[in-house]
Parts: sequence; structure tokens; C-alpha cells
Amino acid sequence: MKTKTKKLIIYHNPSCSKSREACSLVKTKGLEFATVKYLEDPLGEEEIRDLLKKLGLKAEELVRKKEALYKEKYAEKVLSEKQWVSVLARHPVLIERPVIVYGNKAVIGRPTKNIEKLF
Repeated sequence: MKTKTKKLIIYHNPSCSKSREACSLVKTKGLEFATVKYLEDPLGEEEIRDLLKKLGLKAEELVRKKEALYKEKYAEKVLSEKQWVSVLARHPVLIERPVIVYGNKAVIGRPTKNIEKLF
């Protein structure tokens, strides 16, 4: 019987301390992982919807509400799920980080103990 290896992916912002902590934690566990620098290589709307499904969240729950861009442009707005997905695709800086995906499950690695839920 063949077992399919689950791929571990960290949606990573190298300038974020929590994102660096997530990478460090996974390394100390001896797990191989890929990083996606989502600010340099933004996710499309379909990828965001897939990520949300794995997280079990609505798009607005993935938004970094402390970001200046959110406060300036979106804090007072009521948007649909589709509109929030579009906003996250256009402005990846608003995506909460880090997001860790393992197979068909994902967590926001803030706090880092959330990562343990994947294993």
C-alpha cells in the first residue's frame, strides 16, 4: 500500500517575526516544507478560496485588520465574501500570516502553537 506524502507549505513573509518563527518551528521538527512568499508572488482568487476552505474561515477572517491599508480603505466597509476574496488577491499585505498548510488542513500560525494542530 502506497501512502501519499502530505506537503507542508508556509505562506511566508520573511520580514514578519511570526512567519520566521513558524519556519523555525517546522525546521526543528525535522519536517520538509515549501515557502510561498505571497507578497512577491500573490495568490489568485481561486487559490485564496482554496486556502480559506482548508482554514475553515470566511475571507474577512483572514484579513489583517491592524494594517494601515485596511484602516484606510476597508474598516468601515461591509463586503461580500466574493469582494473580500478579490481584495485579498489585489492586496496580499492584508492576508494574515503565516498560514501553514498540511494536506487538506491549514492554520494561521499566530500564535505558533496553532501549528501543532496540523500534526
